Amino acid sequence: MSSIVFKDVSFAYDASPDGLFSELRFGVSEGWTGVIGANGAGKTTLLRLACGELLPRRGSVDHPQTAQYCPQRTDSPMPELGAFLAATDGEAFHLRGRLGIEEGWLERWNTLSHGERKRAQVGTCLWLEPELLAVDEPTNHLDREARRMVVEVLRAYRGIGLLVSHDRELLDHLCRHCLFVDPPIAVLRSGGYTTARTALEKEADRERELRTKAVRDRRRLEREVVQRRSHQHKAEEAKFLRGIDPRDSDARAKAYAARNTDSRSGKRLRQIEGRLRQAEEHEASIQVSRPEDLGIEVQGSASSRNALLRVSSGALPLGEGRSVRFPDLLMQPSDRIALVGPNGSGKSTLIRHIVVQIGLPGERVIYIPQEIPAERSTEIMAEVRGLRGETLGRMMRWVKRLGSDPARLLESELPSPGEVRKLILAKHLALEPHLVIMDEPTNHMDLPSIECVEAALSDFPGGLLLVSHDVRFLGALTTIRWEIEPDETSEATFSLHVRVARPTT
Repeated sequence: MSSIVFKDVSFAYDASPDGLFSELRFGVSEGWTGVIGANGAGKTTLLRLACGELLPRRGSVDHPQTAQYCPQRTDSPMPELGAFLAATDGEAFHLRGRLGIEEGWLERWNTLSHGERKRAQVGTCLWLEPELLAVDEPTNHLDREARRMVVEVLRAYRGIGLLVSHDRELLDHLCRHCLFVDPPIAVLRSGGYTTARTALEKEADRERELRTKAVRDRRRLEREVVQRRSHQHKAEEAKFLRGIDPRDSDARAKAYAARNTDSRSGKRLRQIEGRLRQAEEHEASIQVSRPEDLGIEVQGSASSRNALLRVSSGALPLGEGRSVRFPDLLMQPSDRIALVGPNGSGKSTLIRHIVVQIGLPGERVIYIPQEIPAERSTEIMAEVRGLRGETLGRMMRWVKRLGSDPARLLESELPSPGEVRKLILAKHLALEPHLVIMDEPTNHMDLPSIECVEAALSDFPGGLLLVSHDVRFLGALTTIRWEIEPDETSEATFSLHVRVARPTT
């Protein structure tokens, strides 16, 4: 089979009686199809339905015999990784070389960067040669070179591909179609993200125009019905013969004429009322998507201290004899710093060291790590459900302003990684922080949410320390770069350099 077809598919999790999808109908063939939607909209669920890992409540999914899901999370190695690393066939050698995958990665999985883990995931899935490959956020965590590697091997795939991503450039270059997921439905359009989104927006404009015309027609008919009823009432008053002198032939003739006119008027009124009902049904049938009211504000201020943080120089182990060296680090109250470097160079390790040095918790600091394990995500969800009253309401308002559905989120057993980030951010918004530290803040976030966070942080008066491979995001928010590079004296060592310049790479 060279296609996958969803036939009237409905799906709901046990904790969500209202259901997630209802009567999904679409089909895609060979080539890549982008799957786009807000955090928590069910993109991962749709991929797992496509691969047969989940079964519909109603309807069916016709899919090829071999299907592989490449997960978003990188907590654990895939079961087939060991076989892939040990394989001696030509395709295994080819993929390991193209993706820079090393022999010992399975044994030292816990010391690998998340970018290295993601490359291992993608390589393993491609080596299995499935007819259907569903990839969830493949460019998360990747530096520029690693992203290039992954994009090249995905482009060479010749099966049916489903791709969840917030990477607009990747969606434009790789995808022939885009599936826009907005529960309970999903809409398929041709082209990469930009082309498909433009087509969808034009359709929405046409729907708004049709809705405006339908409202205008309905109101005109309502006015005509009111007028006709008024005329009919007057005719009814005039039609009665009671009180008319039997010898007054003129008055009796007028009364009979009024009664005949009333009969015709009543028929006309019933016709207009029928047209009004049709107009109301037509108006109700035009579904217009309204733009979400998105956007947050991070309340905070610049610290009155001379420095937000001071960290003495040192070196941190990265495993396998590797390390990252750094000089004395100083961050002033309004500094906006980008920490950049290749995958595996110790960025997250250094961030965790800094967080320990400045003594979190207890400071007015927001810290969101690169990855939140599934177990901790479940704990955070339980903590949120335990909140009551205004505290819970305030958090859910912030979550909604970041583009997620609060009701659907509260029903979920395991929130998506993007939703967990939103929960943590919403939880800390009341701190009025002096410092915001975020490790790969755009990972897992949907496109509207990224724009919301970027806009909020651009107006934040305190200090920012951001780790990211998103050049556009860093370029809009930071002016100082802490760059980790390979040490010239040792291949096993990385060194950090401080540069006062807007990051461009």
